[in-house]
Amino acid sequence: MNATETLPERQTLFQAIAAHPFLKGFSEQGELIFREGDMANRFYLILAGKVALEAKEREAEAIAIEQIGAGEALGWSWLFPPYYWHLDARTVVPTRAIFFYGTRLREEAEKDHSFGYELMKRMSEVVIHRLQATRKQLVQSAVAARK
Repeated sequence: MNATETLPERQTLFQAIAAHPFLKGFSEQGELIFREGDMANRFYLILAGKVALEAKEREAEAIAIEQIGAGEALGWSWLFPPYYWHLDARTVVPTRAIFFYGTRLREEAEKDHSFGYELMKRMSEVVIHRLQATRKQLVQSAVAARK
């Protein structure tokens, strides 16, 4: 967004793009955002909608880890070498997000250590939250398997 664009103008732009005949028939949900094992180079801020985070072992059915929505952050693998995604992310409903290039964020964090420290604190919260969601899913699966 440039300095002269306001958010309502930006939303109108998104609406115009979505309504364009060229995009007619494109699916707005179930779209894969990233796949486990692919190169991780983006960080997303979810503005609207829902994204499912899923774990999958080869050809097995995906296991839902959690769903995230508006106001939440998506993606932390861009921050830690070797920069590959650890989960799949798929839209559940039409979703709007802003993304940032991870390489650019890492460069800025190196230049400005105050920014880098704040970024690491916030991203650590995201990582801890994802790990706890994964742990919860594993416990639920283990309990279900015992029954």
